[in-house]
Amino acid sequence: MINKSSYLEKIAVWDLDAARHVLSRTLYGYSKADLDFALSKSLDDFVDNYLLKDLPQPATPTYNSQEWVTLANNSTNNTGSNYTNWRYSLTWWWLNLMLTQGYSFREKMVWFWSNLFVTEFNTVQVPQFYYLSNSLFRQFAFGNIIDLTKKVTIDPAMLIYLNGNTSTGSSPNENYGRELMELFTLGIGNYTEDDIKNAARALTGWTVDNNNLKGIFTTSRWDANTKTIFGKTGKWNQDDVVNLIFSDKSVPASEYLCRKLYKEFAYYHPNEDYVKQLAEVMRANNFVMKPVLSVMLKSQYFHSVDIRGAKIKSPVEFLISLIRFFNMTYDNDLLNTIRSKSRDLEQEVFNPPDVRGWEGQRKWINTNYFPSRNNWSDLVITGMKINSKTFKVDSLAYARTYSSSENAVQFIDDVTKVLIQFPLSQIRKDELLAALLDGTVVQNWSTYSSGASTRLDKFFKALMRLPEFQLS
Repeated sequence: MINKSSYLEKIAVWDLDAARHVLSRTLYGYSKADLDFALSKSLDDFVDNYLLKDLPQPATPTYNSQEWVTLANNSTNNTGSNYTNWRYSLTWWWLNLMLTQGYSFREKMVWFWSNLFVTEFNTVQVPQFYYLSNSLFRQFAFGNIIDLTKKVTIDPAMLIYLNGNTSTGSSPNENYGRELMELFTLGIGNYTEDDIKNAARALTGWTVDNNNLKGIFTTSRWDANTKTIFGKTGKWNQDDVVNLIFSDKSVPASEYLCRKLYKEFAYYHPNEDYVKQLAEVMRANNFVMKPVLSVMLKSQYFHSVDIRGAKIKSPVEFLISLIRFFNMTYDNDLLNTIRSKSRDLEQEVFNPPDVRGWEGQRKWINTNYFPSRNNWSDLVITGMKINSKTFKVDSLAYARTYSSSENAVQFIDDVTKVLIQFPLSQIRKDELLAALLDGTVVQNWSTYSSGASTRLDKFFKALMRLPEFQLS
């Protein structure tokens, strides 16, 4: 057991187990080559100069080579299936970024922010606004939370989702003010109803410019009177509300956000001592995320047996990661199938169930979803036909990327060390060996023998059907 005073201290050993854990929590899948690369660097170098490296913004999504993200939100553009097609192309674009992010933690942080500052596509229904939100989260992936919160407050998707665009000085709407404190920054118990009412007044004055795709402020719609928030009185506006949250409530805000980080990247049941220590780092760095993430990813408690292999993969993570694990060829047709499958598994991209976002962990596995996951991993091995194209893992080619591929026992040990987050029991390994040999004796195993490809398919299907494979 790790002493509390050592929770944030850096791990002493950067080895396969540590690298596998870090990659599993920061990337949407990883390969054997990715592990080798991570281990060719020091822990500090890999985390700070690769995972947390600032990257340029990616090229914008298109549909049939058409640029659409800057087109006005109006009846001319919202005709036929335009918005549906643009929404799908936005999803394909993001899924592709998850796969092509290299060694960057950025896309998982984009997901983290989108599941904190929640909006639902079924409510907003404008793909251009979702591109803007997604890009905003990418811009601030490792940045300052205070600045991000100010941007989110006047983001078109958020203004529509929580009715900020209809909130006026004469008729303030409390929805955003309430969720800003309750779900986005502080948590219940750290504000009063009067704080919400006064914050709602300060947040008035904003509408959405559908032609220029941005929030706009109209002074005549704003409540210019004095408001009292957290005991402080002034003619507060939307930026003042955010500043008051992160100054007057800096301790509960930092602890709330670090608790969210913990639940997303460590375990669903927070260790409050670790959360409080990490929150101190957040406050010391004025709510800039990069130093916090650096400490977290290197810390002893993050690498403890309580955390490694204890998180159930989300549907999107599970579906996408198999492509990177096996270096599969893919295109938008396969990504569209993943989009549809993730919806079936209750994680439709850009469309969380409600303002609380996806709860995750045990919500991802039940008697329906586990067999459905198994069916998907089976199809990845046996092949799925989409629009006259077959997508499947080349089991033989993948197996031969391991130097131990001609030694059945060692091969199973090496593969499971890459794809499973903790040592398998001997019983499990024996089950996998039986699947691989499929009736032959271990001495006769060779990837060059007749039927080796079929045997490998059975092995990989059995491996991915293990409950242990569902964990990251």
